[in-house]
Amino acid sequence: MTQTSPHENQKIDFSPPGQPVMGRVNRLGLWTLYMKEVRRFFKVQLQTIWAPAITTLLFLVIFTIAMGRADREILGVNFATFVAPGLIVMGMMQNAFANASFSLLGGKIQGTIIDYLMPPLSNFEMLVGLVGAAMTRAVLVGLAVGLAMMLYPGVDLSMAHPWAVVWFGLMGAMMLSFLGVLTSIWAEKFDHNAAVTNFVVAPLALLSGTFYVIDNLAPFFQSISRLNPFFYVISGFRFGFLGQSDIGDTNMAVLHGALGLGVLNVVLGLFTYFVLRSGWKLRS
Repeated sequence: MTQTSPHENQKIDFSPPGQPVMGRVNRLGLWTLYMKEVRRFFKVQLQTIWAPAITTLLFLVIFTIAMGRADREILGVNFATFVAPGLIVMGMMQNAFANASFSLLGGKIQGTIIDYLMPPLSNFEMLVGLVGAAMTRAVLVGLAVGLAMMLYPGVDLSMAHPWAVVWFGLMGAMMLSFLGVLTSIWAEKFDHNAAVTNFVVAPLALLSGTFYVIDNLAPFFQSISRLNPFFYVISGFRFGFLGQSDIGDTNMAVLHGALGLGVLNVVLGLFTYFVLRSGWKLRS
């Protein structure tokens, strides 16, 4: 009599045709992409995290010395305390853009773009992984810059409204992360990436009220400044520390700016998602 192995009697169940094997969200794949992007910049943390802190601190030193008056006050605080929050969030935004704008572009140039397109990740999961990693770098840079600012004499980083620090910091990082992903999709070489950095990101950041209040500008240029989303990020972030802002005379004006940034990020995120889903300059 022939004996049958217990394994031969086991029935293997396969998913019906057309039914996805994974759930609605590929959590493992999303986490893997996120950690890949985080480890990429963390391996060179001296360049990606600590160098921006030193560079931003030099900005503070140079502009403080250039003012020539230690007793100069803006919004009721000394100049160093006034400018420090703006420099912190400016460093966060610039590094969020730098991280997000390199990922897909580096893959296209190095011929490894297939590593992003082949894994079983949806376009939404890919976007979340790239933006999440860029925002992680932004937060780490913000903490490093804040630590460097605290070492500078005369700087007070006590927070009046912590919610504003968190909200405007994250919204600014998210906005530049979406812009970075769009740039990474569009760019075909590093010169294209540098062009967006030098002619879009840097001017918007430097002309957003980081080193001044827009009340000092002519009415025409005040109106132009209020069209700059960087202005609301920097002024709102500064409001979180100082309790004062040049967005408006009331806290409600700051709240409106916060909601406006949230809506802008939703629109920018949807646009980035549809561009990524189209495969433009990635699959063609």
